[in-house]
Amino acid sequence: MSIRADFPILDSSINGKKLCYLDSAATSQKPLCVIDSMYDFLKNHNATVRRGVYDLTSQATKSFDQAREKVRAFINAKSTNEIIITKGTTEAINLIAQSFCGALKGNLRLSSTQATNNSPLRVAPDQEVEILISGLEHHANIVPWQINAQKIGATLKVIPVLDNGELDQKAYRQLISSGKVRILALSHISNALGTINPIKEMIEIAHQNSVPVLIDGAQGITHSPVDVQDLSADFYVFSGHKLYGPTGVGILYGKEALLNALPPYHGGGEMIDRVSFNETSFGDLPFKFEAGTPPIAELIGLGAAIDYINSIGMKRIIEIEKSLHDYCLSKLTEIEGLRIIGTAQHKASISSFVFDDIEAFDIGTMLNQHGIAIRTGHHCTQPLMQRFKVSGTSRVSIAFYNNEEDIDRFITALKSVVKMFR
Repeated sequence: MSIRADFPILDSSINGKKLCYLDSAATSQKPLCVIDSMYDFLKNHNATVRRGVYDLTSQATKSFDQAREKVRAFINAKSTNEIIITKGTTEAINLIAQSFCGALKGNLRLSSTQATNNSPLRVAPDQEVEILISGLEHHANIVPWQINAQKIGATLKVIPVLDNGELDQKAYRQLISSGKVRILALSHISNALGTINPIKEMIEIAHQNSVPVLIDGAQGITHSPVDVQDLSADFYVFSGHKLYGPTGVGILYGKEALLNALPPYHGGGEMIDRVSFNETSFGDLPFKFEAGTPPIAELIGLGAAIDYINSIGMKRIIEIEKSLHDYCLSKLTEIEGLRIIGTAQHKASISSFVFDDIEAFDIGTMLNQHGIAIRTGHHCTQPLMQRFKVSGTSRVSIAFYNNEEDIDRFITALKSVVKMFR
């Protein structure tokens, strides 16, 4: 049985044409095993976790904890204490931005090495504080840092992007070594251009300067194997719905000592030890950051998605996607007037393109009439679009459930759309 048969939505039709889905960077489609796992839980086992003594809640707790363990193993974290369940990448980044900057506002400097020993350094009251991000970032890895930088009087610094869509590594080395940077927040893979950043090397350089690193892995988790211990990432965040799982669930990995040093993000049930009207003490990890009822069915669905990915193998997934991406790129570059935005040496299966005489919105609208789904617009990366002097792009993003027939249909339809506008 082919991989495509595992994804029931791929048999559906749009405007009388069989669906050709090429927008997996926005959200991935779900294999039947994920859908079935969530349906089975909600139909037969639904209960909250860790809040009862009856069998249903015990079964739900066991399934929830097993799913957390699947996540831990998938990214090779040391402990499930390092796996925080969130609503998605955006909430995970907001959690760290607020908690980390809250710690800095409390006159603390949290460096990777010191936090490992659980002994944060004091910052002199008049010392400048910088937060370093890159010009490739999604708004979700810009706006939270802007908001919290303003709260503590920090300066947001940006690693520039070269003409080919890669980060300027010379500029990065200069910025990270200023002695003022307190955290680096960086995407693993650009959602707009597909650029794969050399995060392992960049993390190493950051740590040489005693700067902890948050990696936005929303795209990275789907297109590459992730070993957080090998990367030595301080924080790595991603969303379930990019990883062939459901929406509404995400993961924050953080080194245990760092998470212990940070203050809570939300308050409420589950994350407490004791509460009185005078004071509250907080629970241990991972519950310290998990206020309220968690997304139980969603985490179970993510666990099923991880099982499914493991059954295929990340190596095979990468090979399929690279072959399809190369094939698609070769066809795109044959189209007169089409310009690829982002030509980095190392790219995931994401390509953005523009025509000087045709709006991206019009291309996407007309392709939809052919049953073809791509993304158009600024892709929540307005500063990056400004860097390349475009208002937006057309983006085709390929997953391992696509095939060459999808690419051929897309290219044929795109050529007909271009011909219509000229």
